[in-house]
Amino acid sequence: MWNPLWVLGPWLLLLLLQLADGSMEAVVPSPSVPSFVTNPLLRTGYHFQPPKNWINDPNGPLYYKGWYHLFYQYNPKGADWVNTLWAHSVSRDLINWNVLGLALEPSIRSDQYGVWSGSATILLDGTPVLVYTGIDRPDTPYQVQNVAIPKNKSDPLLREWVKPDYNPIIVPDSGMNVTQFRDPSTAWHIDGQWRILVGGEKGSHGQAYVYRSTDFKHWVRAKHPLHSAINGMWECLDFFPVLMQGKKGLDTSDQSGRVKYVLKSSLEKARYDYYTIGTYNSRTERYVPDDLNGDYHRLRYDYGKFYARRVLVGWANESDTVPDDIAKGWSGIHAIPRKTWLDPGGKQLVQWPIEEVEQLRRKSVSVTNKVVKPRNHFEVKGLETYQADVEVSFEIPNLERAEPFDHAFSNDAQKLCRMKGADNKGGVGPFGLWVLASANLEEKTAVFFRIFRDGHGKPVVLMCTDPTKSSLGHDLDKPTYAGFVNADVSSSGEISLRSLIDHSVVESFGAGGRTCIISRVYPSIAVGQNAHLYVFNNGDVDVKVSRLKAWEMESSKMNN
Repeated sequence: MWNPLWVLGPWLLLLLLQLADGSMEAVVPSPSVPSFVTNPLLRTGYHFQPPKNWINDPNGPLYYKGWYHLFYQYNPKGADWVNTLWAHSVSRDLINWNVLGLALEPSIRSDQYGVWSGSATILLDGTPVLVYTGIDRPDTPYQVQNVAIPKNKSDPLLREWVKPDYNPIIVPDSGMNVTQFRDPSTAWHIDGQWRILVGGEKGSHGQAYVYRSTDFKHWVRAKHPLHSAINGMWECLDFFPVLMQGKKGLDTSDQSGRVKYVLKSSLEKARYDYYTIGTYNSRTERYVPDDLNGDYHRLRYDYGKFYARRVLVGWANESDTVPDDIAKGWSGIHAIPRKTWLDPGGKQLVQWPIEEVEQLRRKSVSVTNKVVKPRNHFEVKGLETYQADVEVSFEIPNLERAEPFDHAFSNDAQKLCRMKGADNKGGVGPFGLWVLASANLEEKTAVFFRIFRDGHGKPVVLMCTDPTKSSLGHDLDKPTYAGFVNADVSSSGEISLRSLIDHSVVESFGAGGRTCIISRVYPSIAVGQNAHLYVFNNGDVDVKVSRLKAWEMESSKMNN
């Protein structure tokens, strides 16, 4: 349940973050919890997280008077999902963060039993407003929408928020599912009226309910949803325009130029973020996807543990159990903020880490024009790789040995990746990186490509993160993640990969950001200075590393 939106100069940003209050406490692991998961060297160095405790959805990101504001769902009392409130951190660059404390907690009748996710909108007079879901009764999560405004607009840090007495601003109508009505989106303003979306469910249909207002106080629901489809509850809705040409980001109310619209929702049951691209008619209040089958075969922001919104920041949840989280004393991180734009083909979004993360780069090594023979690998030496940024371009001179593609997997890349893991030898690939690997490769996390060919001879590119060997001899949850890559390798003959490695997270971008995968891993051997980086090729044909550059990454300032 989350709802953020940022317009960052020329970039749009989707955001999920977290925060904490106080120092780490000593935690005695349960006898059933592997002791290595509590190793402080597994905490991230430059991905957003608090010093301790649980975080999930990023909420209400804002840029105000020179500061980026990130609010997020946070449990100040422990590392599990209870008692979540809105915590608040600020930054000048989206990489280094200062904690301010709690911004919203239950204090009025319409949120006395819970302060859940929401968004932020800056009104026409420059006033920031937080819109969030509140729970107003103890026996059922009856969900209503509230607002909070700054106590002092002249304070650039927006340290105090007040809740007007006209709350709640939106309540579910008779006949609506009152327990599935949440996560208000950032608002947009057209023809003298504000619009906002609230996620819901009617039967088996996810709903994007539209509400309209002239004063941001009194809201009326449109006769029909903006859009609806048969795939369950829609959480964390986001709706925004993107230019059909160029990378410049737009405000939600911007209708200048030739634009498409992105409708994003988080599916409660699947626990992933999905989106479609289409057209919006503000007169009829309708959104229509370009691909009429898109609601059922939708695109994902990220094919790993990513759940959130736009500059994209997402929440990456844990791969292990609640007892593990309690033993560690912390749970959850946020992805590196990503700029997003529409691919020139107009069929998907492209994402790339914001440039500010590059200020953390330090010592580097390079490899050029190195051929990796079939069933071979080499180590990238000369730097510490437990906290690193790696960019590599692969040349594939021969696609004739590509395996036939089984179209039964057209909508299930993850299943295909599980069947064709990194150690399962193929024709063209698997080839890529072994990261957070031990010296003898007992432990390793693979990020790789595997190329198939369809019945017309066209390449089908699969990108995977395979952590099944990331923790030696321990029964942690180690899911494989995968997505197909919209890249024309037949004409270019090459494909690129970038991986941000950070102790227990691997965040990867294939083909310049056309497919993205973030994964949580917990090595027991390949920790700290014992972590190694390799390039591997388990295919039948040569693969050339035309260019590889890797940097050690400095830690950012993170809510200390």
